[in-house]
Amino acid sequence: MAGLALPAAAQQRPAPRPEPTQEGDQQPDATTAQAPEQEPKTPPAPLTFGLAGPYLAARMATVENNFIAAARYFVQAVAHDPEDRFLQDSALVALVSAGDIDRAVKLSDQIATEGAPTEFSGLIQRAELAHSGNWQGLLDSLDTKADGAAPEADLLDGMLSAWALLGAGRAQDALQEFEDLASGTPGVAPMVNYHLALARAMVGDYEGAETLLADPATGAHVLGFTARAEVLTQLDRRDEAVAMLDNIPGLEAEPQLLALRNRIADGEPVSFDVVKTAADGISQVFLTLSTALATSPEPEPLSLIYARLAVWLSPDTAEARLMMAQLLQDRQQFDLAEPEFEALRRMGQMRPVAELGRIDALSRADRRDEAEKAALALTAAYPDLPQAWIAQGDLLRQTEKFEQAIPAYDKAMALLDDAPQEAKWFPLYARGIALERAGQFERAEQDLLAAIELRPDQASLLNYLGYSWIDRNVNLDRGLEMIQKAVELSPDDGYIQDSLAWAYFRLGRFEEAVEPMERAIGTMSQDPLVNDHLGDIYWMVGRHREAEIQWQRALSLKPTDAGDVDPDRIRAKLERGLDAVLAEEKASGHQPQGSAPIEQPQAANAN
Repeated sequence: MAGLALPAAAQQRPAPRPEPTQEGDQQPDATTAQAPEQEPKTPPAPLTFGLAGPYLAARMATVENNFIAAARYFVQAVAHDPEDRFLQDSALVALVSAGDIDRAVKLSDQIATEGAPTEFSGLIQRAELAHSGNWQGLLDSLDTKADGAAPEADLLDGMLSAWALLGAGRAQDALQEFEDLASGTPGVAPMVNYHLALARAMVGDYEGAETLLADPATGAHVLGFTARAEVLTQLDRRDEAVAMLDNIPGLEAEPQLLALRNRIADGEPVSFDVVKTAADGISQVFLTLSTALATSPEPEPLSLIYARLAVWLSPDTAEARLMMAQLLQDRQQFDLAEPEFEALRRMGQMRPVAELGRIDALSRADRRDEAEKAALALTAAYPDLPQAWIAQGDLLRQTEKFEQAIPAYDKAMALLDDAPQEAKWFPLYARGIALERAGQFERAEQDLLAAIELRPDQASLLNYLGYSWIDRNVNLDRGLEMIQKAVELSPDDGYIQDSLAWAYFRLGRFEEAVEPMERAIGTMSQDPLVNDHLGDIYWMVGRHREAEIQWQRALSLKPTDAGDVDPDRIRAKLERGLDAVLAEEKASGHQPQGSAPIEQPQAANAN
């Protein structure tokens, strides 16, 4: 698309989604920081007054994708310098991103009244003209022919112009404009032809619409499938519509398509309503551009702007709401995304694939309560969807509710009974973990072995069973072989290096344990368990001072009794040494599982 660009303050990329962190590894909350006390007569810092303060606050909020705060501060900044075009555009971007489009319209009108409109304020005004149905006003604002520019010079303006012509009752001109735009810009012809198909269907040319939508490059997406099925039904070709929908992979995960398919098959009335008005068509333009930008190698901030405008123009278009919700979710703005997901649920448009992504995103953001509620809602809405039960089991397992996770995995495995074997390895692995942590090792072992049979080269799976065997003093040789293979498959995985080192420790091969444990600490220096393990290994090879340093390091990382590291045991090792602690534990008969070298590994070997 030619022309439109965001101000630099609005072009910050969302931060990469963080991996789940260890409990307690929290970033400090900036809102709780206390400023040092000042003397009563000390003047405040200059940046707290005038333009600089709100501008810097707005920039920081933009970097953090805090659109509501960014909008508030940019509006304050504009009040201090109402002629700054950069600030005006930045305020508009933040307002639209935050969903406050009415205020954005007022600001864009104010900018136009002052005689210095920006390109972005012009976009907002054109969207408002479409929203109010002022088609001639929209055409006048575009004025693509008056200045001698060809309609295809700008993809966005060209499609807005075509839909505005249709809204103004000039159907033939509208269709011709779409055709000229498609032929003049071949690289985007499928995108334009999709809109041409919608326009043809709106004016009753279903044959022409079907010809365009039958091309996979034009219609092979959810809205394209929906439009084509509705068009075929208008042509009384219901059997073709049903067959087309039945051939869509994963149809069962698209409830709106499945419901449409059943209505068509049952002979129920079906109208063409993908677009009902020219405003719906322009909403689809914004949605098309939003989708293209969001799926590009470097997603653009404009994708959220276009999605917001698409929903504003056509609030009942579920695809637009879903796109907006997912873009907000990707930017970690869950409080803004949730109303959109809730709207989809009210519309009966809950999408399993999108909900699974939402559950995962909430979990990664440590919003586990919300994630669990979403998982429960998904299993209630789609009780026959195994992925929903797997997601619920994963959440319960991640929060150490292992007993509760097992029935969820059981339900998933029952639903996967007739599924391809490849689909079963992960739920078997996940259920095996839950069973092992719940103390049901016999069942866990069966699941883990079954999963390994399906995925013999899955490093984390080999590591888990191998470590579990060595931890229990069974199948020692085979367990060690599994862990060694896991290291070969994933040499940079700190957890697997830790497992190999600890397996050597348990087998009394202390010198061999040093190198893999030092590798593990190189990638997991903030993990108290790995630091504790390295301390034990150093002690056993006579490096007592280094062992004490590692134990002190483990304590500094705030281990809790609820985790895998007992801080009281570490303190005892610092006070009396590992040898004394192991002797005391052996004498008392209360030695923690897997914490000591195995005395006679050769006598315990099996398999």
